[in-house]
Amino acid sequence: MSPAPDSLPHPHPHPHTHDHDHAHGHGHGHGHGHHHHHHALAGRAFAIAVALNLGFVVIEAGAGIWGGSMALLADAGHNFSDVLALLMAWGAQLLSARPPSARFTYGLKSSSILAALANAALLWVALGAILIETLHRFAAPAMVSGRMVMLVAGAGILVNGASALLFARGNRDDLNLRAAFQHMLADAAVSAGVVLAAVLIVLTRRSWIDPLTSLVVLAIIGAGSWALLRDAVKLGLQAAPSQIDVHAVRAWLAGREGVAAVHDFHIWPMSTTETALTAHLVMPAGHPGDTALHDIAAQLSRRFAIGHATIQVETEGVACALHPDDVV
Repeated sequence: MSPAPDSLPHPHPHPHTHDHDHAHGHGHGHGHGHHHHHHALAGRAFAIAVALNLGFVVIEAGAGIWGGSMALLADAGHNFSDVLALLMAWGAQLLSARPPSARFTYGLKSSSILAALANAALLWVALGAILIETLHRFAAPAMVSGRMVMLVAGAGILVNGASALLFARGNRDDLNLRAAFQHMLADAAVSAGVVLAAVLIVLTRRSWIDPLTSLVVLAIIGAGSWALLRDAVKLGLQAAPSQIDVHAVRAWLAGREGVAAVHDFHIWPMSTTETALTAHLVMPAGHPGDTALHDIAAQLSRRFAIGHATIQVETEGVACALHPDDVV
């Protein structure tokens, strides 16, 4: 059989016997040269983005302390958490590319889920610390150098915008890169808000605008990080990815020729970018053959982006212990 293209994972059924007729249909992606090139490009993007943002954090934090701006310090704290998030995402990407072992039979793909959980928790710790200092600044206002805030935050727009462009190429195909791309764009928007606050401070000479802007920045970041935490927890609990219509997948399997029923049906994330499925198909007429299982696995990949499918075929002759939907 000729190799499948990168866009369509090549299924490998592995028939085996048991106390009743069934088979195991297994599909997963190949194209190692393509993936190696993809990882190399992403690695360079992460390296450049980390260097840019780390350098900017040092400059922004120093300017915030010298200029007395809580808005700058809040944005610097957030940008530092971004650096840590990029490092963890980069590390998770490297770990997820490692091959399976005797102990980790799926490899370390789920490390990307752990990185997302860690990033969300880290961000909330940083938000709490910045919130305390911001409330203190409301109680004891300080003079703020509006022009300095304007210049530094303006540089932040350039740094975050350039970082976003680094991930633009792969953000359509890789959810990790898409998250980095969207995060950097959001940071550029936050920096734009800080620039606006600096303009208002210069025009009105009202220093309370600075901590107020800090609260707005915290609210925006908090809303985004809450969604990240919620989604990461769902993935950690092996919930089906939100972009997959579980009912549609089950209905599609039930509609295959010769399928009378579907049970022991599960969809779960292997990582933040890969999805797995297992299902038992009741086929009274008997096993449909390896070609049919090849087709089912390929269609699941193409239609629903499920790249690792395991299908077991059963007849009605023997009752399956996993038949009820509430049995796992």
